[in-house]
Amino acid sequence: MPRILGVDIPGEKRIDISLRYIYGIGPVNAKAVLEKATIDASIRAKDLTEQQLSQIVHAIQDGKYVIEGDLRRELGMNLKRLQAIKCYRGVRHLRGLPVRGQRTSTNARTRKGPRKTVGVQRNPDAKTGIH
Repeated sequence: MPRILGVDIPGEKRIDISLRYIYGIGPVNAKAVLEKATIDASIRAKDLTEQQLSQIVHAIQDGKYVIEGDLRRELGMNLKRLQAIKCYRGVRHLRGLPVRGQRTSTNARTRKGPRKTVGVQRNPDAKTGIH
């Protein structure tokens, strides 16, 4: 299992697919990195030489891609900023509700979590209705 920038990528898959296991690199970026590194996309990741791996690492670093920890940190800071200024999107994030205008009277179960059924509690001291 080859390691690229501290991430284990699956060796059995093609390198253009394996690169997507790096957070922040998707299909388009993976193809661009391989073109810059002049590596055939159909090679399996386990068949890459050390030189080819270093070419990929240089292509990623030269391309100024924000990946892994830096990208996660940046996204976290964006959310914190929205929540700090108490804008609509930030408040929706805080409350765990849909952020992008979806309906919530029905659906929205992914964000809201499982239903919390509210039952009626009978008062044991209440009159039974028999006179």
